[in-house]
Amino acid sequence: MQRRTAVADRPLPAEYFRFFDLPDHLNIDLADLETRYHALSRKLHPDRYARKSEAERDEAEQNTALLNDAYRTLKDPVKRAEYVLAEHGLAAAQQSAPPDLLEEVFELNMALEELRDGDSSVRPQLEAARRSFQSMQDQVDANLQKEFEAYPESLPRIRAILNRRNYIRNLLRDVEKALTS
Repeated sequence: MQRRTAVADRPLPAEYFRFFDLPDHLNIDLADLETRYHALSRKLHPDRYARKSEAERDEAEQNTALLNDAYRTLKDPVKRAEYVLAEHGLAAAQQSAPPDLLEEVFELNMALEELRDGDSSVRPQLEAARRSFQSMQDQVDANLQKEFEAYPESLPRIRAILNRRNYIRNLLRDVEKALTS
């Protein structure tokens, strides 16, 4: 979907890749993205339209907001993958514990409960769990990067990887919260 803008006198697509005139691919050159972001930021900045009509100033603000949203999304590999999945109608599925993590999740929940009950002897176990979950998340991120190469055929696998990543991220968050409380 494109809309005409008087500000830049060019169509501004809602689709983020086209907004930056990038190929629709998950592997993008981040330095190139940043260069394009700064160039568009200078071109679309609302201060350039201070003496224009109110409608043009409003549109400049909207375009700048879109630019910032698009940049934040595309520069982060996870947000970029989530965005592409959503664009293809493949938003993340309901999270459930990955079968290979069920035992670890059970042990983690027991340790968290013991810590809440005042048993600080489980702290080393929770520290080990934090390291383990961080390592799992790093591996998931590496797998995600590999699947970017096979886009768009890899979309279902990317969805599964993101679901696993979100589950692990939540476990990691729970452990870190318990250890800092």
